[in-house]
Amino acid sequence: MRIALAQLNCHIGNFEGNLQKMLAAVESAKSEGADLVCFPELAVCGYPPRDFLEFDDFIRKSYTSVERLLQASKGIGIIVGAPTHNPVVEGKDLFNSAYFLYDGKQIGVQHKTLLPTYDIFDEYRYFEPATEFQTVELKGKKIALSVCEDIWNVGNENPLYTICPLDEMMREKPDFIVNISASPFDYGQAARRIHVVRANVERYGIPMFYVNHVGAQTDIIFDGGSIVMSPNGRVFDEMAYFEESLKVYDLEEVMRGGQASEQPKDKINLIHDALVVGIRDYFQKLGFKQAILGLSGGIDSAVTAVLAARALGSENVRVLLMPSQFSSGHSVDDARRLAENLGIQYDIIAIKPMYEAFEAALQSHFEGLPFNVTEENIQARVRGTLLMAMSNKFGNILLNTTNKSEMAVGYGTLYGDMCGGISVLGDVYKTEVYELARYLNKDGEVIPENSIAKPPSAELRPGQKDSDSLPPYDILDQVLYQYIECRQGPRELIEMGFDEALVKRVLRMVNMNEFKREQAAPVLRVSSKGFGMGRRMPIVGKYLS
Repeated sequence: MRIALAQLNCHIGNFEGNLQKMLAAVESAKSEGADLVCFPELAVCGYPPRDFLEFDDFIRKSYTSVERLLQASKGIGIIVGAPTHNPVVEGKDLFNSAYFLYDGKQIGVQHKTLLPTYDIFDEYRYFEPATEFQTVELKGKKIALSVCEDIWNVGNENPLYTICPLDEMMREKPDFIVNISASPFDYGQAARRIHVVRANVERYGIPMFYVNHVGAQTDIIFDGGSIVMSPNGRVFDEMAYFEESLKVYDLEEVMRGGQASEQPKDKINLIHDALVVGIRDYFQKLGFKQAILGLSGGIDSAVTAVLAARALGSENVRVLLMPSQFSSGHSVDDARRLAENLGIQYDIIAIKPMYEAFEAALQSHFEGLPFNVTEENIQARVRGTLLMAMSNKFGNILLNTTNKSEMAVGYGTLYGDMCGGISVLGDVYKTEVYELARYLNKDGEVIPENSIAKPPSAELRPGQKDSDSLPPYDILDQVLYQYIECRQGPRELIEMGFDEALVKRVLRMVNMNEFKREQAAPVLRVSSKGFGMGRRMPIVGKYLS
């Protein structure tokens, strides 16, 4: 038997576009002699569809797509994910299902059992869990058909769940496992996926064919990396990251095993590729072409500009240099040099006259009061207004350049430097931004060395440095990582050796600035705990305030 995995970049709600990709993949699989082609979880409608699932028309269109795939299944088996109606009145209205189609007939359908309701997942909001389990058969081979999370409770070891669907299916002695998934990217997920697939294969002693989505859906990015694993627990193949792909595998060869074939898993390389895909798909799926951002000469805007140029093409990226009386000459020079290195359009608009107009208008109201963060924020908001004006006039979508460290502690100005349609670096800590900058320069200087080497500064007052307001980033980022990703509280952080006063200060800043993050642009998710859907905190909570 020959089995094809079709790793596709689906688009939520784009039924015709998704269907055409799948029909093309079916024809390609047939031409390569495949007996079966497998598509990812909810590939028909895209993942995650969220509240679109509450619209009857959305579900009708999904059924129509499945019917057209059914017609295309002459001579080939098709496994594809789609929502299906729950005929029982009690419970949720839908199942998250894997269809098995063959030769113009629906041979079987297996509903998803384990419905993740954590981090970015909220499947129990929409779906009813399966209670029945049976294998499907094709050309004398029994297939244990599973959907994503259903393989993440090997031997009932996951305390979130009380059942292991594959344990139930093993009673029918299947020949191999197919898992259709929507497994979002974070820089550690690829290694975890292989671990989970291997644990299942070793438990059951049969191979697994695991197919994943690729591409970005606003903030959520899928890296592909579909896996074929032999019964001996060796990776027979791991498909490319961040690329659509269709590959056909001979079951007998997979059964025999062979040399492991895995993709490299360098953290910064993966983050780079994920962010490029995230930017590109955000623009393409919304029908946008051109981006704009403010280029300050600092490292965050420099890294964002390079990523945008790689995602969209230099001809589709425009930057504004907006120096004030507090901007250093080398910052303007660094920004100009970067723009010239990238071949992107840049314009210079000095903000001093506009800032002074605000000062004059407010003078009588602020009389006798010292310069403080108010005047700093006015500068940031002047810049935000200019960028949004250019965005409105020319149709360039504004990219936000705030990094995760700044977003975490509120070191940013609402309606100023926090403006934007999508946040590119909002899940990348400042120390990781420096690593990204070095990675971008690995084949030659793109980002001027001075942008990387100089102390970071918002340049909103004379001689300002980030370290005036924040702990050093190498320490701050460690505290933030332990608190945000690892959910370690103040006691645990202090026991790790962090200074007690520092811990209380940092955690208070994080919690006091939740209101800013609620209003921020969607953040491209590259870690296991990004700001957004996956981290839901109360704005007015008392804890640690």
